[in-house]
Amino acid sequence: MSSSQLPLLENATRDLAQFAAALRYEDIPREAVECIKLSVLDSIGCCLFGATLSWTRKVAALAEGEGAQPVASLMGMARKSSVSLAVLVNSTAGHAFELDDIHKESIVHPGSLAMPVAMAYAEAAGGAPGRDVITAMIAGYEVGTRVGSAATLSLFLRGFHPQGTSGAFVAAATAGRMLKLDAAQMQHALGIVGSQAGGLMAAQEGAMVKRFHSGRAGQSGVYSAELAQRGFTGITDVLEAHYGGYLSTYSDQPNPQRLTAGLGTVWETVNVGYKPHASVTSIHTALDALADLMRENELKADDITEVDAGLSHMTHVHCAWEYKAQGVTAAQMNLYYGLAVIALDGMAFVDQYREDRLRDAQILDFIKRVRAHVDPEIEGMGAAFRHAARVTVKTRDGRILKREILHRRGSPENPLQPADVEYKFRNVARSCLSQPHTDRVMKLVGSLETLDSTAELIGILAAPTVS
Repeated sequence: MSSSQLPLLENATRDLAQFAAALRYEDIPREAVECIKLSVLDSIGCCLFGATLSWTRKVAALAEGEGAQPVASLMGMARKSSVSLAVLVNSTAGHAFELDDIHKESIVHPGSLAMPVAMAYAEAAGGAPGRDVITAMIAGYEVGTRVGSAATLSLFLRGFHPQGTSGAFVAAATAGRMLKLDAAQMQHALGIVGSQAGGLMAAQEGAMVKRFHSGRAGQSGVYSAELAQRGFTGITDVLEAHYGGYLSTYSDQPNPQRLTAGLGTVWETVNVGYKPHASVTSIHTALDALADLMRENELKADDITEVDAGLSHMTHVHCAWEYKAQGVTAAQMNLYYGLAVIALDGMAFVDQYREDRLRDAQILDFIKRVRAHVDPEIEGMGAAFRHAARVTVKTRDGRILKREILHRRGSPENPLQPADVEYKFRNVARSCLSQPHTDRVMKLVGSLETLDSTAELIGILAAPTVS
């Protein structure tokens, strides 16, 4: 049926596949290389911390029960499995605590997909060169974020989770590049993975399965690339097909031009940002606005009678729902809980999202003081400002304090510095790594492009050195 209707963008899948298959390290600008190394470090930290969590351990137990040939490590667990099962576990771990990097426009967290895929294949090959890992990851970042951007916010507002849907293309392109697929094979890999894309946003209200979306997207990318390598065929126009294609099915308002505009000259990799808070990205501006007001005015939680957050429609729908202690996932996605822990603790990092905090009486009491609404001016700014927030605080002594933040800390417009990402890495990696091993990982990743083999790096990540 699709062949009788004009495509949304002629040869888009083919062109992305050709780009990913032909990409060479020498083609990549230095800025993108430095960005991907920072993403590697951030993603490793996310995976190591995620490996300690119960939901990741459940997935690891499932993988271990498969009894697959042990060629790739489950990070931080001193266990190995097949490439596909290692990716299932490690990509789940990478997305397991809302810490992973994010490409704002596509709403994809590419690091928790591309890094586990590239490292699993590198290990299975005996320690591939660092340049191969960098090139494969950037291929994945460029393809997957363009797919997500072309799907637009419509995909998200329809209820699909971008990590499990558009994110699958990150994994397929990364895997295809590590396997050195040719352009035709890469096109089939994308055409296969498009049929595997899935993930529903209702998972945000308490379900472990939200983390699993990333694991399955990563695993689907591996299977798709390996099937394509074996001559298995996929939908060759999967992205642009007018009927039953990815964009036409998942989005009411696709922007197909985003698939290939500036391909090879405009690098989406440099538009990836990092998270200072262990929560959904959409609420970070509101968290920082409250933190700034409290710090500048020397306020404590008891000094505040009311907090009002003006948000975009997307953030309001996504995050401003009635808080219930439904689990860590729900707390991390909830505006009211995040503002409460900022008020009480001054931060919203890993310790604020423990099970024993979810029903804390002080948190529940502060939540009663928080209001949220759609701010028409923020909404009128368009999708680029969907994370913006205007926070108003009323104090017991009658003051009214206001703060507007248009771009969250960690976004390309308001970036974290490399030192900030390194600080975050040290704080999450301590769950698995000793101080000497933490230092060594940072050194190896910092010189990744010079490594003839990634075997030493992978060896450190494979087994915990602290208990």
